[in-house]
Amino acid sequence: MKKIKSLLLSTVVFAVAIGMVSCTKTKKTTTDGIEYTYIKEGKESPKNGEFVLYNLIVATDNDSTFISTYDQNAPQYFMFNDSLQSTVGIEEILLGLRKGDSIVLQAPAKKIFGEFNTPPFIKDGSEVKVQIGVIDVLDEKGTEAYFTALQEAQVKKQAEHAEKQLAEDVKIIEDYISKNNLKASRTESGLFYVLDEEGNGDQIETGQVASVNYAGYLIDGTVFDTSIKEKAQEAGVYNEQRDQMDGYAPLDVEVGMGRVIPGWDEGLGLLKKGAKAKLLIPSTLAYGERGSGAVIKPNSVLIFDVEVTDVN
Repeated sequence: MKKIKSLLLSTVVFAVAIGMVSCTKTKKTTTDGIEYTYIKEGKESPKNGEFVLYNLIVATDNDSTFISTYDQNAPQYFMFNDSLQSTVGIEEILLGLRKGDSIVLQAPAKKIFGEFNTPPFIKDGSEVKVQIGVIDVLDEKGTEAYFTALQEAQVKKQAEHAEKQLAEDVKIIEDYISKNNLKASRTESGLFYVLDEEGNGDQIETGQVASVNYAGYLIDGTVFDTSIKEKAQEAGVYNEQRDQMDGYAPLDVEVGMGRVIPGWDEGLGLLKKGAKAKLLIPSTLAYGERGSGAVIKPNSVLIFDVEVTDVN
C-alpha cells in the first residue's frame, strides 16, 4: 500500500492528451467516487510477482504540468500482488492496471495525494488532471533489463550533450582569452589555466590539502564569491555574517577528492605552493546544467583567480 502511494509522488510519461477523451470511451468509477476514462483498454492482467511499468503525468486544473516522468525519463513500477487491498481510488486504479491500458481522469487533489501529501501550491478544493499509461508488464529479469537499457540510453545522451556543451564553452573561453590577451594552456578535459606565478616545490598531489585564496566570477566579470574581504566589498558581495565567522580566509581544499567542482580539483593539481593562477572552467567541469544559486545560471563558464597559500 505504501509503495503504491509513493509512486504518485514521482514523475512519468503518457502520450495521449486529456482533451482527446471521447464520450464513446469506457468510463469507470472507483469506490471513493473518482471517475476515470480508458483511452485504450488492455486485456492482459499482470500475474503475481510481475512488475507493472507505467507512465504518469499530473497537471493542475489549468493544465500546468507539475509531475512528469516523461521529462525526467523515469518510468515508475510496482510488483503486482492480487492480495493487495486498496482503500483509496487512485490505488484501486493502479492495482487494476493491465498491459496496454491508457487512462485519464480529473479529481480533487486530496483524493489523489491524500489529506497531508497534497503539494502546497495546490489550492484547497482544486482538482488535478492525471494521465496514466502502462508501458509493459514484465517479470523481474525483464524489468531489470528494461531499466538497464534505459540507463545506458540516458548516459549516452548525457555524454553527447556534454560534448556539445563543452565545444560551446571552449569557444567562449577562447574568445575571452583572445580579447584579454591571455597566455593560457588547455588540458584534455577542456580546462584552461593561466599561470601568473609558478610557486615552489612539487605540484599538489591528490589527497593533499591546499589552502586557497580565490575570487570567482562569470565571463562578464560578475563576482559571485571570494575568500578575500576587500574583494567582496569592492564587488558588492560582502557578507557581514561570514566576516564575523572568519569566513574571509583561505579555503582548505582536499585536492582531487571530489570536495569541489572538477575544474578546481584538476586546476589545483597543476599548481604548487605559492602559485597564482587563473582557472577558466567550462560548465561541464563546473555546475553544468543545474547551475548554482541565482547568479550561476545553467551552463555557465566560470573563472577563478586563485592563490595557493599553503599545502599540507
